[in-house]
Amino acid sequence: MKKNIFAVGLLALSLGFTACDNEDEKEFPEGTSEVSIDEQDIEVTSANVNTWTQYAVAVANLLAKDASDLNSAWSEAYKGGEAYAQTFKSFGGEYKSASACVQQIVDGCIDIAGEVGTSKIGEPRDLWEHAKYTEAVYAVESWYSWHSIDDYSNNIQSIRNAFNGTRNNAEATHSLASFVKAKDAALYGTVKGRIDAAYNAIKSMAAPFRSHIGNASVTVAQQACADLVEILEKDLTAFISNHSDDELGLIVENYVDQVVLPTYADLESKTANLKEAVVALRNNPSSSTFKRAANLWIDAREPWETSEAFLFGPVADLGLDPNMDSWPLDVDAIEEVMKSGRIESLIKWEGDYDEEDAKIEAVQNVRGFHTLEFLLFRNGKARTY
Repeated sequence: MKKNIFAVGLLALSLGFTACDNEDEKEFPEGTSEVSIDEQDIEVTSANVNTWTQYAVAVANLLAKDASDLNSAWSEAYKGGEAYAQTFKSFGGEYKSASACVQQIVDGCIDIAGEVGTSKIGEPRDLWEHAKYTEAVYAVESWYSWHSIDDYSNNIQSIRNAFNGTRNNAEATHSLASFVKAKDAALYGTVKGRIDAAYNAIKSMAAPFRSHIGNASVTVAQQACADLVEILEKDLTAFISNHSDDELGLIVENYVDQVVLPTYADLESKTANLKEAVVALRNNPSSSTFKRAANLWIDAREPWETSEAFLFGPVADLGLDPNMDSWPLDVDAIEEVMKSGRIESLIKWEGDYDEEDAKIEAVQNVRGFHTLEFLLFRNGKARTY
């Protein structure tokens, strides 16, 4: 997820949302506090449905293209050369050894475990504890669909997949898990235990997260993520540094072939299905076509969120992460795009990616999974028409 730190305040201003009257009551960590959001002014109507669904199609088209480009970069060719999968497996590019590649695998796991605990869960919680209740809700990723807990647990699943070298919770013969198990059973057990603890703590958070940010289960999940970061960053990193390239090489090959490539192929397939459903929504807007598109949005989120332990290579270099997953939304800008009559031109950028380019960032904030989420969901359910 590419975090847009400037958009949180804009959401409250642009939509005129209000928090409930009992915001002064802070009942954490023991109690559960609620915030109610007024979304009545953003209904789909007969007056805006054509523009609304045209925007959804334009976003879905770009989302599917980004997923296809990402899969192709890894599996076919990247920047006019060989597939990035081959480059990584042969220790080319910036990764000159098996040890460097395995460390990148672990670094990706560290990054997403830290992001889930300190940013995705931690930032809303911090705002809540500073009595900024409405801002806390707007900082919650995927709150329009109430899909946050599934997103975050899938992020931890991405760590499990990277460690196990599979996508089905089994342990591949040539996986990091099997290698650590054979060399240091105690470390293996601790890493596995902390992955499971983080996953289970997130799944046990009071749902939906956007309504229970002050619940005690939130801090339990934060601590579990912090514990996972600690074991990965200290013990597992030290363990890797003590082993040779000859020992680690097969782990890299298995990781690419059994985790990265299947995940990106799944992402391409499911975003294509989502695009088709959104086109059907535009052609026949109804509550049932909104529901089908919303369900396929949820389906397509799973491979994306389980890819977040490997946000390196093409997904970073080509700007595909912020293209697909910028958050929070700039809803004011989204509304301006719909009013403009120039939807497609306003949600595309061209040229080489530069993460410091404010114009590119502005475009990325009005496309991707979360813009589509806003267009398909309202108050945790598919929109109706």
